[in-house]
Parts: sequence; C-alpha cells; structure tokens
Amino acid sequence: MERKSRFSQWLRRPKSGSDGGDTDTGSAAARSREDLLLAAADAGFPVAPAAHPSGYGCSCERIGCPTPGRHPVSFGWQTVATTDRDKVAAWVRTLPQANFITATGITHDVLDVPVEAGRSALGRLDAAGIDVGPITLSAGFGDGRMLFFTATRGTPDDEDEWWPCELDCHPETMDEHPGLRWHCRGSYVLLPPSTLPGDQPAVTWLRGPELPLPDPLTLLESLTDACAEFNDREPHHHEAHAWPIGR
Repeated sequence: MERKSRFSQWLRRPKSGSDGGDTDTGSAAARSREDLLLAAADAGFPVAPAAHPSGYGCSCERIGCPTPGRHPVSFGWQTVATTDRDKVAAWVRTLPQANFITATGITHDVLDVPVEAGRSALGRLDAAGIDVGPITLSAGFGDGRMLFFTATRGTPDDEDEWWPCELDCHPETMDEHPGLRWHCRGSYVLLPPSTLPGDQPAVTWLRGPELPLPDPLTLLESLTDACAEFNDREPHHHEAHAWPIGR
C-alpha cells in the first residue's frame, strides 16, 4: 500500500517548478526520473544502468551500435542489477543521461508484443476481468511495443529440460521474435523513463509498477491470439508458435 501511494503521489506531482524556470523544470524532471526508477526497484524489479542515445547513435564506444541506448553498460549486468534503493538512487544522480534496464527471469518476466496486438489483447483481458499488472509502452522497435510484466517462471532444478522455448527472447535474438517475445532468464527490458534515439518517444508506464504481477499463463493466450491476428494483417511479420514446456 505504501508503494502504491508513493507512485500515485508521483503521478500527481507538477512537472515543472512553480516559477516555470529552466532550473526548476530540470530539477523536477530529475526528481521524476529518480522516483520512477525507485518505484521499479521498490516493485522488486532488479535495475542496472544502460547506455543512452547520442543523437541517432549510442553513448557506448561500439561503432555502429545496433541497439543504441537500449543495452546495459556493464557486461556483468545480471549481477550488477539490484533493487537496493541507495544504489539505484546513486546511479540516477551520478549518471544523469543514462537509461536503465531491468533484468528479467529473477523476480519477474516480461511478455513483449507489438503495440497494436497489445492494445487488442488488453481490451479483451480487461473485459474478462483479468488483472494484467504493470505495462510499459516503448517506441523505436518497428511500430512500437507493449510490455506486460508478469511473475517469473522461476528456475526449477531440471531447468535445462524445462526451460527451452522458442518464445524465449534474449537480447541477441530480438530480431528473431517480431511477434511475441518472452523475456525471462538472460534477458532484460528498458525501464521508464528511458529515452530513445532521434525524436522517438521515451519508454513510459501505461500501468504502474505498483500493481501485482500476474501469472504469465493468464495473459499468454490473449496475447498470442492478438499477435496472430496482427500478423495476418501484417504479412511481413511472423510469429513463433512454440509454448513453454514443463513437468
């Protein structure tokens, strides 16, 4: 309840200073950025610093970076990612331009779909009275993406037999999953208020991180159906139809 109240207070906070000056506006934006990232940490989403856009390129040193502003700055991001408020706040204040990612497959997974398919599925889920939990919107990936945060599948003892699934999405396999992407162990997604190259909008919350995480299987059928319908209308897309397997 305390976490929900804090996030609700942020949503009601004025976005600029009382005098309307650039300094006040910049301070308010910095506070809002910190509040958003601390809200994610409070929700149990492990947070780690990421690169940021530099014009249409990336702040990293890689020439021709294929994912500008969308990847962690540390190769050890899975161990760096944390929910410690003090560490997250220190990063936010010392890295004023940085984007941030959350590592999936630890406390949460993310089901990531084209935004049109996501809106269609969300309407059906809401009509059926199914709690969907936190959702982000992200541009810059084709026509945009809608990301549904869910409880994680966990890491069972027989994970090598249980885990493999063609829906699993790792950073290096993003292009292979233009339809439904299931971010779990070994993957990550950008957190609000990350910025994207050029004039593209930032990553934003559609429904906030204070909401409970649903079981992914309660959303999966609606999301896969919506993606199939989207793919029928957009023949240049394709969809992986494999389902998670387990015991």
